[in-house]
Amino acid sequence: MVVKAKTPATNIVPAVRETPFIGSLRTYQKNRLSFYKRVIKEYGDVCSFHLGSLPIILFNVPEDAHSILVEQTNDFCRGQITRKADTAFIGTTGIFQSEGDHHRQKRKLLAPSFQPRHISSYADSIVRYGEQLIQGWDDGMDLEIYKQMTSLIMNIVGKVLFGSDTFNEDDALGPNMIIALEYGAYVRSTPFAIPLSWPTPRNCRARTAIQTIINRLQGMVDERRASTQQGDDLLSVLVYTRDEDGNLMSNLEVMHEYQNLFAASFETTATALTWTWYLLTTHPAIYQKVQTEADSLGHTPTYADLPCLSYCLQVFKEAMRLYPPSYTLLRQALHDVEIGNYLVLKGYYTLIPVYMLHRNPDAFPDPEQFDPDRFTPEREQHLPRGAYMPFGTGPRICMGNHLVLMEGPLLLATLAQRVTFELLPGQTIEPSIKKSIALRPNRDVMVKVRKR
Repeated sequence: MVVKAKTPATNIVPAVRETPFIGSLRTYQKNRLSFYKRVIKEYGDVCSFHLGSLPIILFNVPEDAHSILVEQTNDFCRGQITRKADTAFIGTTGIFQSEGDHHRQKRKLLAPSFQPRHISSYADSIVRYGEQLIQGWDDGMDLEIYKQMTSLIMNIVGKVLFGSDTFNEDDALGPNMIIALEYGAYVRSTPFAIPLSWPTPRNCRARTAIQTIINRLQGMVDERRASTQQGDDLLSVLVYTRDEDGNLMSNLEVMHEYQNLFAASFETTATALTWTWYLLTTHPAIYQKVQTEADSLGHTPTYADLPCLSYCLQVFKEAMRLYPPSYTLLRQALHDVEIGNYLVLKGYYTLIPVYMLHRNPDAFPDPEQFDPDRFTPEREQHLPRGAYMPFGTGPRICMGNHLVLMEGPLLLATLAQRVTFELLPGQTIEPSIKKSIALRPNRDVMVKVRKR
């Protein structure tokens, strides 16, 4: 058999017209989503730009995204930008900061706790927290959806990660987590960010918030170390599980893993649910179908009911298509590497604009339309590789994807059975990325609650 030699990369990456020295930094920081839309429209699905002196190649092609994240993943690392943004809060030893064999070992240790056979035990708690949230609402009252979903997910995270039913009692934890995540978003979008050690107002707020979170989590780790009872939550797994050499993880390692997982599971899920409710309030016919499916159960949802909540799952997946919690993925080339028919030089960053990939009209006709029928099993299985990745893909795919895809339908059905949200008039809701690593709404999403 004759094997053809690989054709060297021949295409020249179109370069975005930029300002000397600062490149595209100013327009990028002003509105990244608008920046992605503009450069893709003007220069095509593959183009290069600079943030200051930092060279970046944007790939808005599903096949190329799949190559970077899956097929050629060993040719890339997360890069210094992401590590710098994360180090202040989630440390240097956690799973998100690790690379190569170290990362694979950590995933092997943690992944069993996020498999369906394990997370199914949390279904009843997820539904119970949803019911408790509703009990605090009066018929006709106005609510801010993001705040409510944040409180709900905080309780669920406490149960899954820490085995705690009182996680939300520390009222400072949620606000401080948001401050810490906002600081991370600032560092990610600012190549020349002021060091955290400098006493600026932003840094002082961030340092106080980070220390508050660390103290709270460290107290929980110390408490579990001192306990003689082992639970089924992830904290117990980390405290008692030994690595391949038979060694227990140090307190610092446990802390860093928890900061990693807490940051990953907290705001992204709350944001995804917020967008789902917003879309349902603006599409009443789809909202009615969700309520009809939830009502057809005839009882409070359980894990066994998930196959009967297929439309709720479709709605949740479609909401994450339009507003993916992780709207971009960044990787840095470890050496010269070919992607598609383009050469990515060593040290260059590749940027995958997930927000734009999810709006590819070839994969998603009429992409701006909210259409849950895109995710019927028949249609979903025909999506191109790399076209839909709300959790990323490849070796670094979000470990909590099964948990999130269980939370979404269960919580939608639980709330839909009991209340109807009505979007208050006069609101213009757009995605914003200035204050978060997740794709938050640009303002409060205010609704009126109607008890059913």
